[in-house]
Amino acid sequence: MWHPKSASRHALLPAEWPSRDRAAHARWFSPIRVGRLNLERRTWIPAMVPWRASDDGLVTADVLDWYARFARGRPGALVVEATGIRDVPSGPLLRIGHDRFVPGLRELVDTVRRASDGQTRVFIQLIDFLAIRKRPEPGRYLRQFLQITDRHRERLAPRAATDPEVRDVLCQLSHDELELVLEPRELEAMDFGARERVTDVHLPHVRDLPLTLPGLFADAAARAEAAGFDGAELHCTHAYTLASFLSALNDRADGYGRTLEGRLRVPLAVLEAVRARAGSAFVVGCRSSTEECIAGGTTLDESTQIATRLARAGLDFLSLSRGGKFEDAKQPSIGSAAYPYTGPSGWECMPTTLADAAGPFGRNVAAGARIRRALRAAGCETPVVICGGIATFAQAEGILERGEADVVGSARQSLADPDWFEKVRLGAGDGVRRCAFTNYCEGLDQKHKQVTCKLWDRLELDRPDVKRTRDGRRRLVAPY
Repeated sequence: MWHPKSASRHALLPAEWPSRDRAAHARWFSPIRVGRLNLERRTWIPAMVPWRASDDGLVTADVLDWYARFARGRPGALVVEATGIRDVPSGPLLRIGHDRFVPGLRELVDTVRRASDGQTRVFIQLIDFLAIRKRPEPGRYLRQFLQITDRHRERLAPRAATDPEVRDVLCQLSHDELELVLEPRELEAMDFGARERVTDVHLPHVRDLPLTLPGLFADAAARAEAAGFDGAELHCTHAYTLASFLSALNDRADGYGRTLEGRLRVPLAVLEAVRARAGSAFVVGCRSSTEECIAGGTTLDESTQIATRLARAGLDFLSLSRGGKFEDAKQPSIGSAAYPYTGPSGWECMPTTLADAAGPFGRNVAAGARIRRALRAAGCETPVVICGGIATFAQAEGILERGEADVVGSARQSLADPDWFEKVRLGAGDGVRRCAFTNYCEGLDQKHKQVTCKLWDRLELDRPDVKRTRDGRRRLVAPY
C-alpha cells in the first residue's frame, strides 16, 4: 500500500456526538430535493463493491444481506455498487446488461425498502470498463502473447529471422535489453498486464465507443427503472471508460479527445441518451472527480468546467471523488491484474491515517466546495455530494453549514458501522463503531475477496446464524 513521503500516523478526529434534540435540528438530518425526488436526510452511502454477486453477475442472498444491513441504518440514499452495463463476464460483480438481471435487482430494491421502512432512496451505479489482463510470466508473454513485428526482427537481426527464433532470443534478453526492443505498450503488457485504453482507436470496439456507449447506458438505465430503482449514478470517475474520455490524457484525434469539448462529448451523449430513455421522475446523477491526481491528468480547474457542463445538461446530482487511476498503480504480482488504488492517486481516493501533514480526513472537501461554488455561480442548483474520510457529526454538519456540499456521505465509516447515521440521529453517538481508516477493506477489494471490516469480521463466529465468507474465516454481515 502506497503512502505519502514523510508520512506520520494521524489520530482519529475527536467525536462529540449530538443529543437527540440537537440532531433533530441538524442540517445533516434535514430533507433535500434531488431531481424530482425527496431525500429524508442528507446522509449518503456511496457505491462500494463487496464481491458478493454470482460469477454470472446475478444478485445472490449475500448481496441482499449486504444491502439490507446498510438499509437498516436508514441513510437518506444508498448507492448500489458499480454494476456493469455490458452482458460480458466480469466475475462476482453485479451486471445489468440484459433483462435477465432485472428480477434479482428488483428483489434488491424491495429488500432495501423493507429494511429501511421505506426511508432510504436507492440508486444504482452504472459502469463501463475496458479489458485488462493479468500480469503474465515474462517468458509466457514473449512466447505466446507478444505479436512479432518487423520492429522486433530488425532489432534482433541477424541473430533471429523467423518468429520462433525471435521469441527464443527475446527470452534470453535482460529487462534492460528488452526495453530497447519492445514498444512501451508491449513492455507494459509484460510488466503489468495488457490494458485497453479509450485512445486505442486501432481496435474497432474502442473506436466505436462513442456510438455504442450511449445506447448501452440508456438500456441499463431503463432496466434499473424497471427494477424499481429511484435513479442511477453514471460512473464518470477513477480509471473507467467515461472517466477516461473526460481525462486530460485522452488524446483521441477523432473529435472525442484532446480538447475539453471533445472529451465531454461521450459523457454528454450518455447523459442525453439516459435522460431520453428514463421516465421524468427517474433521478440521473454521476460520480465524478475533483482531480485525477496524476501527472498530466485532469485538474480541479477543468473539473469545475466538466461539472458545470454536466449540470447544465440536466444532471440531478453530482457525487465527488478523486484519484484512483491506473497510470500510477503499483506493479501487480504475476497472475494478478493492476489495481487503480495502489499508487498515489489511489491513496488520494481512499486516504489512510498514515498521511502527510494535511491528513486523511475530509481531504476532498475543499475541492468539492470549489466545484459547488462554480455550479452556483453558473446558476445550477445541482446538489453536490461529498465524501472521503468523513466520520464525525461535526465534520458533516460543518460541511453543510459552510455550504461546501449539500449532502455528506461516508463509505468506510458506514462499512464499519452501518447503523452509525441512526445512532447519531437518535443521540446514541457514543455507541458508534468508528472506522480506523487502515484500508483493510480496500485490501480485500484489491484481491476480489468478499469485502468486510476488521472491526467486526471476526466477532461471534461461533454463532450458528452468522454467515461466513467463502473461506469460512470471516463473517459477511456487520453485527448490530
